[in-house]
Amino acid sequence: MVFITGDCHGNFRRFGRRYFPEQETMDRDDYIIVAGDFGGVWADTPEENYWLDWLEQRPFTTLFVDGNHENFRRLDTFPVRTWHGGSVHQIRPHVLHLMRGQLYEIMGKTFFTMGGAKSHDVEDGILDPAAPNFRAQQSALKRSGRNRFRVLGRSWWPEELPSDEEYHTALKTLERTNWQVDYVITHCASTSIALSMNRHNEADHLTEFLEMVDRRLEYEYWFFGHFHDNRSVDQKHILLWEQIVQILREEPERKRQHRSCCFLSGLSFGKILQ
Repeated sequence: MVFITGDCHGNFRRFGRRYFPEQETMDRDDYIIVAGDFGGVWADTPEENYWLDWLEQRPFTTLFVDGNHENFRRLDTFPVRTWHGGSVHQIRPHVLHLMRGQLYEIMGKTFFTMGGAKSHDVEDGILDPAAPNFRAQQSALKRSGRNRFRVLGRSWWPEELPSDEEYHTALKTLERTNWQVDYVITHCASTSIALSMNRHNEADHLTEFLEMVDRRLEYEYWFFGHFHDNRSVDQKHILLWEQIVQILREEPERKRQHRSCCFLSGLSFGKILQ
């Protein structure tokens, strides 16, 4: 079985048995994919490691693409492995980061991944902690109620957007597949999809790259997060946040039982976190 969900921001409560009872019949060959802003690899604190170990103890395997709210410097310290045909960062044996521009084969289906996004919560600036007036800038913003800022190397990293090398890797991967995959997993959306949801969304290099991919690629569904909502934008583009959506089911007789899910447009939606 394969399930997909949206941004977690380090809160993994939705994967507990109360909200996700389907795990009772899952094993390590069943998967949950987080469509970016996983947020579980941030500061190497005891609490963070507790939750990563907690995820490792779930019966399934947790997979995630990166979003914009990740500590990319820390993420890059984890070992790179080849898994199901693509490169991953191994956070725990069964908690894996699906890297940018990769292709994975899971349950006979192909998944193309391209994480990253431009932060849209930095209207008040990105502060450099090495600047001599850093604390004065930070205090002045807080006093004026302007809290939509980030701090370089603490809450914001320039690696939130792909590098030229990662774009090149993605193109090589898609050319190798003859521009045909089953599923696309990203964090942000293509330019046209983002604008269809809100005309105030802005294009950037990544959304324009994804626009080109969307126009050329043959695929079944495209799943993404970033916009903190749960809805089908159209027949192929699915925006996820708290919902857990089942996209593949391959159950032997010993696993079959009633599911507390309904089917909507061919997709199985689990409970919404309350």
